[in-house]
Amino acid sequence: MCGIYAAISRRDFIFPGQDLEHLLCNRGPDHIGQAQAQVESDGTTLAVSFTSTVLALRGGHLTPQPFVDPQSGSILCWNGEAWKIGQETFVGNDGQKVFESMVKASTTQNGVAGSSHCVFEVLNSICGPFAFVFLDNTRKQLFFGRDRLGRRSLLYNNMEHANAIEFSSVADPTRGLWNEVEADGIYVLPLGKETPIGRLQLPDPSLTSTSILPVHKYSWGVKSVDSGHIPQPFPEQWEEPPNKNPPLGMFNKNIPKGTQFLTPQSSSVKHLHDYLRESLKDRILNIPIPPGLDSVHNVRVAVLFSGGLDCTVLARIAHDLLPLGDHIDLINVAFENPRVIHAMQNTPKSKNQASLHTQNRYTLNFPEARPFERVSSLLSPFESCPDRETGRKAFQELLNVCPNRVWRFIAVNVPYAETLVHRTRVVSLIHPHNTEMDLSIAYALYFAARGTGIVSSGVDEGLTPYTTPARILLSGLGADELFGGYTRHATAFNRKGFPGLLDELELDVNRLGKRNLGRDDRVMSHWGREARFPYLDEELVKWAVGLPIWEKCGFGTAPSNEQEPHIDPSKKVLRLLAYKLGMLSVAREKKRAIQFGARTAKMEIGTTKGTSLIS
Repeated sequence: MCGIYAAISRRDFIFPGQDLEHLLCNRGPDHIGQAQAQVESDGTTLAVSFTSTVLALRGGHLTPQPFVDPQSGSILCWNGEAWKIGQETFVGNDGQKVFESMVKASTTQNGVAGSSHCVFEVLNSICGPFAFVFLDNTRKQLFFGRDRLGRRSLLYNNMEHANAIEFSSVADPTRGLWNEVEADGIYVLPLGKETPIGRLQLPDPSLTSTSILPVHKYSWGVKSVDSGHIPQPFPEQWEEPPNKNPPLGMFNKNIPKGTQFLTPQSSSVKHLHDYLRESLKDRILNIPIPPGLDSVHNVRVAVLFSGGLDCTVLARIAHDLLPLGDHIDLINVAFENPRVIHAMQNTPKSKNQASLHTQNRYTLNFPEARPFERVSSLLSPFESCPDRETGRKAFQELLNVCPNRVWRFIAVNVPYAETLVHRTRVVSLIHPHNTEMDLSIAYALYFAARGTGIVSSGVDEGLTPYTTPARILLSGLGADELFGGYTRHATAFNRKGFPGLLDELELDVNRLGKRNLGRDDRVMSHWGREARFPYLDEELVKWAVGLPIWEKCGFGTAPSNEQEPHIDPSKKVLRLLAYKLGMLSVAREKKRAIQFGARTAKMEIGTTKGTSLIS
């Protein structure tokens, strides 16, 4: 993973500045590199600068960035993980391989000139998360974009006062108003005297934008373009052909005929297991040893662990894949929420007995933090959080089912005072997102990714301060959208039956690339860790999208016999997989949004809504 920055100017070279460079180095603490180029095109000269910071996670050694081709002068800043390029699974340094493929696609080969479309085809063939900026110095073009699911952050900032444009993984809001590059395709900016640098406006939804800047776009999934018929540069009125190949596959909207039963023996349960194993293999095997790792804390992978269905299934399958000598950390975050505490004060004491713990357990994570003012020193606001309760329950089940593995449960306790200390930083990291819901979700991810808390390897062991050395964080995001896990999916079925449910699921799948994954990437990567999303593997997504509704949900049906498990119909295929893997309690766990499970939602007493702008 990397922090990337690029700037184009008609004047002098522009660099990130001290504050922005510091943010980029937080993302990539292992190396920082820079490259510059003067691009001569149409009688004008543009100054193009690149900065990359590196978190070394691929290959046997650190590979510096930016990548520079001395022959053509082309340059690449790459922040991604190319698990596959075409049909080839790639294990070594993927950035170098991607760069070589892009340079080859853009340069003259055997007397035939390369093209923008050739570069796009290289990017379109990649399975994995990425964001990038590529200077094609052969054809005098700048490519930039994000993968089709938007799993990595890329922002742009118009610097009209400096007659420049800059791109970055993370924003410095004091430098201007940043915007997010959409994850709907690859953008191409022809460089020349007609380019009014400093007023970038990305086209949406057409291929070309003639209003401000001639930025062109190749949409994901479009394969019917014959690059030999596309003049370079693009003509003003050239239109992209209809998208006959949806980038995430064709959504299956068939309605079941008669009663269909989903059981532990159903083929979709087995196939889901297979797809998740393959997805996890790419994401957790062959990880370099983190700096400072010792035999006592032999851990390379941590799980963002609420104790819910999605993350616990990942932890359980990871156990089957990793050597037993590798430990697995489970990061569980809980917050002191003044609004909830105020409500608890007015609740009869007998209902709070289960939440009583010693003052030492409360203050061990942050000894300097005092309990919220009107709360008894014996009452822990952390252990009563819903995600802490389900987390400890699922932790115990993992210990029972996988007793030969060293599991560490990291209880990340965040006092309200600590939340306030970090508020300004978190608000800056989520920029340009700016709602209270953005902030509440970001708080949970930010403190979880820090990985500092109170650790235990067994439910009855002592509690010790601990920070995970793992640089890879597994997230269960995506399972709800693919398999119908949200409450609104059940509501849609109750109101409009299968047609309503299918419409709601299709809507979720189509906007996967427009989710807030860029925001989440900026928040979690701040700690020099990389979040990976096994449910959002391209092959798994395409399989799930094409799956008939009765093979992933159980709405409208009951168990086929008394021996079948009685579990919730939402995400039933995943619940049945958990059941087959021995996680019987987890298979029945209800869905809960992270901001409510960790209690970061509505921390202030009042009427603030999630859609309210951050004050």
